Amino acid sequence: MMQTEELKLTQDWDKVFLKSDKVDHKKVTFANHFGITLAADMYTPKNAEDKLPAIAVSGPFGAVKEQSSGLYAQEMAERGFLTIAFDPSFTGESGGNVRAVNSPDINVEDFQAAVDFLSVQDNVDPERIGIIGICGWGGMALQTAAIDTRIKATVTSTMYDMSRVTGNGYFDANNIEETRHKMRIALNKQRTADFKAGSYAKAGGVVDPLPEDAPQFVKDYYAYYKTPRGYHKRSLNSNSGWNVTATTSLLNMRLFAYTNEIRNAVLMIHGDQAHSCYMSKDAYADMIKDSKYTDNKELLLIPGASHTDLYDQKDIIPFDKMEAFFDKYLK
Repeated sequence: MMQTEELKLTQDWDKVFLKSDKVDHKKVTFANHFGITLAADMYTPKNAEDKLPAIAVSGPFGAVKEQSSGLYAQEMAERGFLTIAFDPSFTGESGGNVRAVNSPDINVEDFQAAVDFLSVQDNVDPERIGIIGICGWGGMALQTAAIDTRIKATVTSTMYDMSRVTGNGYFDANNIEETRHKMRIALNKQRTADFKAGSYAKAGGVVDPLPEDAPQFVKDYYAYYKTPRGYHKRSLNSNSGWNVTATTSLLNMRLFAYTNEIRNAVLMIHGDQAHSCYMSKDAYADMIKDSKYTDNKELLLIPGASHTDLYDQKDIIPFDKMEAFFDKYLK
C-alpha cells in the first residue's frame, strides 16, 4: 500500500454527532497519486459477513470528517454499507503541506484515492462502490464521476459549484471580466506578500461576530460552524479559514465540462429554499443536455429546506431515498 506520511490521528471520539452502536468505527489512512496521505473514518455495519457495497464521503468545502461527512457515513453504514468519511488533502487530519489550500485536480484525486482504497478492502465488493459529496464537495464528486468509471453511483447533497461561485460570485452577480481581473491582481499581490512574509495570510472562516444585517445563508452557516451544533477545532470554516490565495485554481478553471458523458447513476439533492439551489439545477440541466445517459439521473428538491439543513438535520436529509438509490445501483 502506497504511503508517504505518518499522520498523527486522534483516537478519541471527537465528532459533532453521537456515536452509533450499530456500526464499528476505526481510523484508516491511504495515499493519493500526489503522494499525500489522507485520513479517514471507516464505518462498518456490525456483524457484517459478506462483501459489502462501499461509499466514500467528503464535504462540505472547508469542513472535516468529524462534521457532516461523518454523519452521512455513519448513517449509511447503519443501512448496510461500508463507508469512509475522509479529510481532503491539506485539511483536517490529512497530510499535505502547506495547509488550508485546495485544488480541483487534487480534490478529484482525493475522491479517486478513496475509491482505490475501498476497491482493495477484503470486505468490499469493488464492483459496488459509490460516492457522496456534500456542498463544495458535491461539485468535486460530480467532477470525479465524470472521470472514474469504477464509481457506480454518485450522490451530491446541497451541491456547490466552487469554480462558478469563485469566478462569478453568488447568483453570477459578478460575472464580469473587470471584476475577475481585479481579483487576479489582488491574489497575485497576496502571493508576493506571502512570499515575503514566509507565511500564508488566512481568509477567515465563517464571519464572527455575525453582523445583524448578514444574509440568511450566512446566518445559517454561523449556526452550524460557529455553535456547538457543528463547531470543530480542525474545521477551516469554524476557525481561520482557507489561505487567501487558495481560490487561485478555482478562479482559473471550470468544473463539469464532461458531466453529460457520465454513464453511471447520479442523484442530486438540494433544498428548494437554499441560496445555492440554482447550482444543482443548472449542473443537472448541463449533465442531461445532449446526453445519452439520462435514465439513471435525478434531481431531488427538498421542499422548505435550506442549504445547511442538509448538513445535519436527519429528519430532512432524505436518507431513505439515498439508501434506495444506492441499493438499486450498487447491485
